[in-house]
Order: sequence, then C-alpha cells, then structure tokens
Amino acid sequence: MTVAPTTDEGFAFTPLPGSIAPVEDAAFAAAVRAGAPLISGPLGSLSQLPGTWVGQGFNSIWRPSDITHGGQDRFLELNLTSETLAFHEIPGDIPNRGLLMPDITMRGLTSMQQISERSDATQGLHIEPGVWAHVPHTTNPAEPATVVRMGSIPHGTTILAQGRGTVVNGPPTIPDNNIIPFGVGSPPPPNSAFPVQEANFPEMNLGVPTPFRFESPGVTQEMVKNPNSVLQQAIAGQTIEKTLVISISTLPTPVKGGGTANTAFLTAATFPPGGNAKCVEMSATFWIEIVKGQGGKPDSLQLQYSQLVQLDFNELRWPHVTVATLTKQ
Repeated sequence: MTVAPTTDEGFAFTPLPGSIAPVEDAAFAAAVRAGAPLISGPLGSLSQLPGTWVGQGFNSIWRPSDITHGGQDRFLELNLTSETLAFHEIPGDIPNRGLLMPDITMRGLTSMQQISERSDATQGLHIEPGVWAHVPHTTNPAEPATVVRMGSIPHGTTILAQGRGTVVNGPPTIPDNNIIPFGVGSPPPPNSAFPVQEANFPEMNLGVPTPFRFESPGVTQEMVKNPNSVLQQAIAGQTIEKTLVISISTLPTPVKGGGTANTAFLTAATFPPGGNAKCVEMSATFWIEIVKGQGGKPDSLQLQYSQLVQLDFNELRWPHVTVATLTKQ
C-alpha cells in the first residue's frame, strides 16, 4: 500500500540556539487537555490525520483546448476516481523565529495524495506531495490556532492554504456546489443558473453528444450539476456523531497570507486573461467524521473533502472541483 513520504529514521526537529518558550494558545490548550473530541496533542486539528486513507470520489475539470487552429477553447473532463491520501507525522517541534513577537513552534505532517481514474487504475490524474502544519495562536499577526496546507502539483502550481478547525455535533452540513464558468471579476453563479448555462456550455449536458467531453462510466447528470452530491449521498443513512470541520483557502481571508504560484507556461501571455490555464485560487473543506458502528461494529473515522480550484483562461474563470470519501486503513 502506498504511504506518505517520511523523514529519515532518527531525524527530528530540535530547538535552535537562542529560542525562547513558545507562546501558548491557552484556550486551545485547555480544550486539548479536556479531551475535546477529534482534537488532541500537539497536532491540534490535524491529530486524526496520520495514517493512510483510501476511498473513491469524483473529479470535474474544464481543460483549455488549443484555439490556434480554430478549435473550441475548452474540454470538460469528468472522472470517477480512486484515491489514496497518506500522512506521516514530522518528529519534533518545527521552530519559527519571531521578530515582532516571541518564537513559535509548529507541528506538522508530510502528505502524499494520489488520484486515478476509477475505471482504469493505470490512468493517474493527480499526485500532490506536501506538508500540513498546526500553527499555534499568534499575537502579531493576531490569529487563533490555524492549520496550513502546502502542496506542489506536477502540472506547475504550488499552493499555500490556511484555515481553522472546528468540532460540531452530528453530521456535516455539505452545501451544494457547481462547475459553471463565469467572468473574471464577477461573482460565481448560483446552482439555479445551471439550466440556463447549459445552453452556453453544452458540455455540461450529458444528453448532448460532444467531442469536447470525457466522462467515466457511471458519471450522472446530478454529479455534473452538483459535485458535492457525491458526498451527500455517501453519508445518507450513516449516523455521524461528531465532525471536525477544517476549512482552508489560499485567499488572505480569514487568515493573512496564502496564495498560489504558477509556472511560465500556465501564466503565459497576459491576453486573453489567464494565460494557458492560471490557477488563481484554491479552497477546500475537510470533514473528519466519527461514524457510529452498526451491527456490533465499533465506531470508525471517515474523511470527506470538497476542493475548488479556480482556473483562468480565455477571459473566464473555470471551476475545477474534486470530492472524495475516504476511510482510514
């Protein structure tokens, strides 16, 4: 079974000369000491991630298509997926020096995500090595405890996304979403716009044949209209006792910083806006759920996520949505 990249045996971060005691987030530390469900130890909101998670999901992406020979500007790819997402804890505290406030120490995980086309496991779709980190409360900037996801995508993009974790009672509230393209600088359209936009982007209508679409066997129209329906259906009938919600974004809100970086090829020319396919932002929500066991079986952990990447090309913003439901092995 595939595992996350790990550190060498015996490697561990150690305090640097001149380091001082880190600032402690008193409220967060008190919650950990009190045994807050799904949050424990120095990894905080990331404490349940170490290990290997395996499952299935759905990937939808608008790919740019060569227009230099009179072709169409986009191609819609719709994949049912198989996924392995593995985490390994980094030994020791990760020190960060402070100038405007005392030093902090973080804890982190290495990660490796691999996604393949479900109907043909030899067709790899995505691989992403990365690092996740738990960042304690800071005073400058004034931020509560946060999480950071840093990842590298071989197509030519790196991301730094930040956010926070919150525990809620019961199952997650998974909103509807869509893949309707929209103008750069305009707000994304609501799901109710889907029937109208089918005329502008007929690739979204599975009943209309087109050479500019690929769909895996088993992809349904409901998945195209609302990719999160795959997650909603996966937990229908389950009894979920508690959920840890981790929401992250490359935008500088709600946590300062973050962002994306792209290769020259992706950025390309400044006109039309977006180059060949510039990744301008990414947001994701991870739900770590305690699923009540049935028939005498013990409770289990389940991880669901919905990720939105916005790609700019030919003056439009094209949503790229990936979702999956995974269980820890």
